[in-house]
Amino acid sequence: MIFEQLFDKRSSTYTYFVASAEGREALIIDPVLENIEDYIKLLNKLDLKLVKVIDTHIHADHVTGASKLKDKTQCATIMGEHTPTDAVEIKVKDEEIIKLDQLKIKALYTPGHTSDSFSFLMDNYLFSGDTLLINGTGRTDFQNGNSKDAYNSLFNRILKLPDETLLYPAHDYKGETVSTIGKERKLNPRLQVSNVEEYIEIMNNLNLKKPAEIDFNVASNIKLGALS
Repeated sequence: MIFEQLFDKRSSTYTYFVASAEGREALIIDPVLENIEDYIKLLNKLDLKLVKVIDTHIHADHVTGASKLKDKTQCATIMGEHTPTDAVEIKVKDEEIIKLDQLKIKALYTPGHTSDSFSFLMDNYLFSGDTLLINGTGRTDFQNGNSKDAYNSLFNRILKLPDETLLYPAHDYKGETVSTIGKERKLNPRLQVSNVEEYIEIMNNLNLKKPAEIDFNVASNIKLGALS
């Protein structure tokens, strides 16, 4: 397997490359529009063919590169079945398997940050989108976010994965690149609650600023980043 983690400084977004070393087929998770040429260069450098691109949810803090990657590579676009966009080619269901040569990625419906949020599990790699962050969790105050749903996604789905599962989120703002489910369960301050009411109380009092370009970004991402 080939694995690459790329970082967009402007939006603090992680984009992930997963590829089969044998068949040279590649998949990209959460691409950022402004970085498309860098992705193409990396694909060429590693002699990979991009066949699939996944967005974990409709992002508010950057414009996805999914549409432009499809234009350039003819790859398939994938999102979870609850996405509000009709532009995506394939909508996967909860626990559906996405195949990439011999690699298998399981789709997990993990709403809460947004109503369409999915995470993706490949062996012991969890690509959690904004559902579970390193030392944090995704906010729940826009795009049909729901703190109770987030609690259920975290405590009844993600945190039931083995402790050694590697956590790769869609964002990090402090330079962290990877964690584990076990570490987050023990040390993540948002997860040190005894019930759903405590979690809702925390999320209701975050007082976070609205993302600066949320309206433009969401409108663009409904079209998978197609700006024209």
